[in-house]
Amino acid sequence: MLDPNLAYKILKKVLSRGGEFADIFCENKSTTTIQLEDDKIEKVLIGSDSGVGIRLILNKITAYAFSNDFGEKVLMDMADSVSKIAKDGSNKLILSFKKSYPSTSFTIKKRPDEVPVFMKIEQVKEANDVARKFDKKIKQVNVIYRDTVQRVSIFNSKNIFTEDERIYTTGIVHVVSSDGEKIQTGYEAIGGNLGFELFDNSPLYEFALIAAKRAIMMLYARRAPGGRMPVVISSQAGGTMIHEAIGHGLEADLVQQRLSVYSGKVGQKVASPVITVIDDGTMPAKRGSFSFDDEGTPSKRNILVKEGILQGYLYDIYTAMVDNVSSTGNGRRQSYEHKPIPRMTNTFLAPGLLSPEDVIKSVDKGLFVKKMGGGQVNTITGDFVFDVQEGYLIEDGSLGDAVRGATLIGNGPEILLAIDMVASDLGFSIGTCGKDAQGVPVSDGMPTLRIPEMVVGGEIER
Repeated sequence: MLDPNLAYKILKKVLSRGGEFADIFCENKSTTTIQLEDDKIEKVLIGSDSGVGIRLILNKITAYAFSNDFGEKVLMDMADSVSKIAKDGSNKLILSFKKSYPSTSFTIKKRPDEVPVFMKIEQVKEANDVARKFDKKIKQVNVIYRDTVQRVSIFNSKNIFTEDERIYTTGIVHVVSSDGEKIQTGYEAIGGNLGFELFDNSPLYEFALIAAKRAIMMLYARRAPGGRMPVVISSQAGGTMIHEAIGHGLEADLVQQRLSVYSGKVGQKVASPVITVIDDGTMPAKRGSFSFDDEGTPSKRNILVKEGILQGYLYDIYTAMVDNVSSTGNGRRQSYEHKPIPRMTNTFLAPGLLSPEDVIKSVDKGLFVKKMGGGQVNTITGDFVFDVQEGYLIEDGSLGDAVRGATLIGNGPEILLAIDMVASDLGFSIGTCGKDAQGVPVSDGMPTLRIPEMVVGGEIER
């Protein structure tokens, strides 16, 4: 996308007035989005976008410029503008790009850009038909198919030149049911660093059926009881709690701004001994995986919390410079229009040794969370609130009635210290994580676990 000789000239210009680091991020992204609603295809969007971003870091100040024009004059003018944040001095850095090859690679069996659009539409229509036919109380079905092929090349003043191709395929189903009085929803999403083979063994209609069943079941579920009680969260619930309760708090920019409850706590106990938290961008087929991050740093497996002890934070190049450490490979950006910032990849709580059944059997009376909904967290205090999309009562160590309207209310650090049982299973959920007006693909995972006591929002029993 950009000739290395031109990249050399641009970086020399950027650094001509001084600076500790400079880089060029080039991107070409093609996307296909198909959306079905009200029994008809509402959108078929096929498009592409290309651009380049130029950055300079000087005295902990960042200058950034971007354009969708790859013309040499435009890029050199951008480089000159970025360099003007350096007031004086000259940079004698010698640039000699050495291409870096990934140690982590991913196999794509069916490139989505080589799959006919009609086959993608078939997946969407089948999902809609299956959900609609499940029950007459299904009133609304929304199905989205999306694939992205992103090619990036990165040049930086550390003499690194990298190229990467990220291919993401996603299917989303949202179902609404109603009996005339109550309205309930069911939601399922699948996807990852995969091609169209995503649907080979699990067609999208299978997930539409799961969403439809949940939406109908919740119509007949009793109101969730409220109060303090033991809570078991299933591996099927996804890792939303780990992502929100601790993941964001370990991103180095928030830590350095003292906007994280985990600031200054490396080496300290922040969770119970059964808790190990890992962020791993090298995992095959996961939505948050890549060979290189958006600064050219190879993806890595980072142990953030080991047996309850905080090991470190998630860094991009800028925040690593501030703390005089190395980047952890977590510099990510939504597109060439954005500066990279520290972001999670595939973040999960490592599995333990117990069986999920043993964890459930340990609870006499409590709540079993099979599927999490949305939530929010205050990274400064760690306080959070999460909706429960599908939950059940636990009675005498067995699953009982389905319940609706439950919320989980608590404090991330306190919950992590309280978790006392972790099972051997591990399940992942996918999403697009938003931060600083940027969205990046991620996945989050968690095994079945027990929280001995936490606040459940619901109906107070009298």
